[in-house]
Amino acid sequence: MEILSNLTSTFPTFFLTGIPGLESVHAWISIPFCCLYAIALSGNSMILFVIITQQSLHEPMYYFLSMLSATDLGLTVSTMSTSLAILWFNAREISLDTCIIQMFFLHGFTFMESGVLVAMAFDRYVAICYPLRYTTILTNSRIIQMGLLIIIRTVALIVPLLLLLKPLYFCKVNVLSHSYCYHPDVIKLACSDTRANSICGLIELCLTTGVDTPCIVLSYILIIRSVLSIASPEERHKAFSTCVSHIGAVTIFYIPMMSLSLVHRYGLSVPKVVHSMMANIYLLLPPVLNPIIYSVKTKQIRRAILRLLIRK
Repeated sequence: MEILSNLTSTFPTFFLTGIPGLESVHAWISIPFCCLYAIALSGNSMILFVIITQQSLHEPMYYFLSMLSATDLGLTVSTMSTSLAILWFNAREISLDTCIIQMFFLHGFTFMESGVLVAMAFDRYVAICYPLRYTTILTNSRIIQMGLLIIIRTVALIVPLLLLLKPLYFCKVNVLSHSYCYHPDVIKLACSDTRANSICGLIELCLTTGVDTPCIVLSYILIIRSVLSIASPEERHKAFSTCVSHIGAVTIFYIPMMSLSLVHRYGLSVPKVVHSMMANIYLLLPPVLNPIIYSVKTKQIRRAILRLLIRK
């Protein structure tokens, strides 16, 4: 009866998916998931805390890093509840309204992280190409404006995308592919016309990844050109080394995201367990690895964290 009530409904219940084929060991699988969530929450919280409390870190580069940590925290929290609820209690049901709320935060923080990575690329470009004008270009007010622009762009893109889900009819057993609501996954289950949703999704993709990726690539082309004009090998190495953390953050964000999109569009024959694992990697990898990368590769962050831990 529960499944029949889902047929031809504008208020459907969706069923989230854990790790297909491994339902009997979900409790054991939850242990590494809990560890990864704990690393993501504690690592990003630690970076946010040291940047806020350490006066020496009140510089543009670290302000952008704090934005990255905040978005990573948001990404982690937005999916943690449903993922762990499935692994611990097999709580798979989720209403359309709850699904839309989760997608607002999930896709919203994803868009924001993409925007923050562009801002960080611009920060590295200014620091390397115009070092004497760095503090006059990236003033506190300009950084605040960039942050607000990222938020405004995110809300302007995500709200129409999600509002278009409300008129859709769902007339199947609405089983989603992941442990969270993912927009392409949801619209695949609709029985009504989804052309407007697909067009809006394509526009959103063009205005986020389609704009942000070329901007990051262009920034690094200009950085490489500027660095190669430096005569001293030591200075060239020093300049490049300041970009390593950001390149790592860009790589672990965009590669899983693009891989998941390709699997959704073209990987119809790919086993469901691969879909599920890639979906979890896509959301867990950046929040887990970003604090580690920046703590290891950024001397000032590493020293601040060590001072904080030793003092305690």
